[in-house]
Amino acid sequence: MEIRKGIAVSPGIAIAKPMVVDSKDYRIPRRSIMASQRSAEIQRLRKAFSSAIDQLQGIESAQDIQEGKIRDIFAVHMRFLKDRSFRKRITDFISNDLVTAEYAVSTILREIASHFAGIDDAYISERAADIFDIEKRLLTHLLGKKQEDLNHLAEEVVILAADLTPTQTAGFNKSFVKGFATEKGGRTSHTAIVARSLGIPAVVALGDMSSEIPPDCVVIVDGNRGVVIIDPDADTLKQYDVYAQQMTQFVHQLGQLRELPAETRDGLRVRILGNIEFPDEAEQVLEKGGDGIGLYRTEFLYLYGGQEPTEEDHYNAYAEAIRVMDDKPVVIRTMDLGADKLPHAGWHANEANPVLGLRSIRYCLQDLTLFKTQLRALLRVSVLGDVRVMFPLITNLQELRQAKMILRDVMEDLDEYAVPYKADMPVGIMIETPSSALTAPLLANESAFFSIGTNDLIQYTLAVDRANEHVSTLFSAAEPAVIQLMRSIIQDAHRGGIDLSICGEVASDPEFIMLLLGMGVRTLSLAPPMIPEVKKIIRSVTIEECNRLAREVLTMDSSRQIKNFLRDAATRILPETF
Repeated sequence: MEIRKGIAVSPGIAIAKPMVVDSKDYRIPRRSIMASQRSAEIQRLRKAFSSAIDQLQGIESAQDIQEGKIRDIFAVHMRFLKDRSFRKRITDFISNDLVTAEYAVSTILREIASHFAGIDDAYISERAADIFDIEKRLLTHLLGKKQEDLNHLAEEVVILAADLTPTQTAGFNKSFVKGFATEKGGRTSHTAIVARSLGIPAVVALGDMSSEIPPDCVVIVDGNRGVVIIDPDADTLKQYDVYAQQMTQFVHQLGQLRELPAETRDGLRVRILGNIEFPDEAEQVLEKGGDGIGLYRTEFLYLYGGQEPTEEDHYNAYAEAIRVMDDKPVVIRTMDLGADKLPHAGWHANEANPVLGLRSIRYCLQDLTLFKTQLRALLRVSVLGDVRVMFPLITNLQELRQAKMILRDVMEDLDEYAVPYKADMPVGIMIETPSSALTAPLLANESAFFSIGTNDLIQYTLAVDRANEHVSTLFSAAEPAVIQLMRSIIQDAHRGGIDLSICGEVASDPEFIMLLLGMGVRTLSLAPPMIPEVKKIIRSVTIEECNRLAREVLTMDSSRQIKNFLRDAATRILPETF
């Protein structure tokens, strides 16, 4: 029996025979063409794009993906395939360098994928898998090769692979593919999202699985604990059969919470909002029982389009999400580019320490044309619903005042042309640095709301680069300094009479929910897939239990002690989660 530990990305238990899948990775050598072949090669490319679009439309119309997240992912793929500037970049490469269509597609798409993979943001870096998926789709048509078809299986299996694309995952026949495990991948990859949407248990990032896997053995994929067991013994199989039945009952219970409020046993109502990156994700927030959008990250417009978005690009993207939400709140964060999120190489000068450099609101305040373009679109969509704007990485009162002054300038421009907007649109800020946390009383006087960005707050408070594997173990929300700082911000928001939410990974972590409630948090903004589980925890506790837990945590002096205490408390309240 071999036990492997990875990252759990889609809950559930799968027990079946293994099927090892070789995810095709076409290596395209550089081949030159004559000038006279240029037109024919570009025509081949156009035909491949057309075939890829037709194929994708067929996938989108399949019964399993007519609704929900999978449809949204392939809508992004479709936008890429239909993007004229993207296609022009490839055709220009063919024309100027006189290379084959295959080589141009592979080179350009791998450049884009490499750029995404190098970004120090898990969500963005994992989008590289989508680019590879598009590359493989185009190359399949150019090379005339058929992709591996897993739709004609005759027995139940679990898929084992180095990696899987969203297309491969969406093509699984759920009657036979009971789960999958991959050597690569991450928690927020689109392959993981597709797996969650289809309800297929999955574990990723297992590392090398090159050891021989007997074809007739049994493999267990534990999508809750992030464990894969190859050739389990009889006792382990029996334990997992029982565990699988328990988890089926638990998932069914979570599904019944969609229409119920996030309310503690003693009647305290908590608002649960969703974090989204693409407008297509708004639907998933509602499907999971969310009360609105607490963080709409707008960087994707710059990172995915291949060119700077126009005012209409901004407007259409925001309007799509707002219409889905109807009268529910939509908090749109102005673009948080810079540091590790650059739309293209050379976007601005290289910096020795980019996380402390020209990024986020700092860059916006230097590039007023870019900033005003986004603000005009934000003001215009404000009439469509309950829209709120949020400035990221505000470190002092002067930055906030500058940003609001520019917003007022844009309002005056719109007034001049009689363009309608909500003059009283709420304007809030993200608290992500110790400087803003320590001056929160001043900032509260000029903000409609706070949102604590826990990921950056932890990083800046502890001086730990969360993407640096050498110090990543030091990155912890359970550090007393972080908890004290969060408590101070929460209290200052309450004294200032403004709303406050928590976003970032802490709001999605079941172990921290009781502590956050006990410290006075009443709004959580988190990844949509985690909404049912967090709602279940809230509905399982009383606010007095949370208050007692928070008071005890605030007396502790080490992150290990706090972490163990929080886990034990959460396990007693909701053992199924752990």
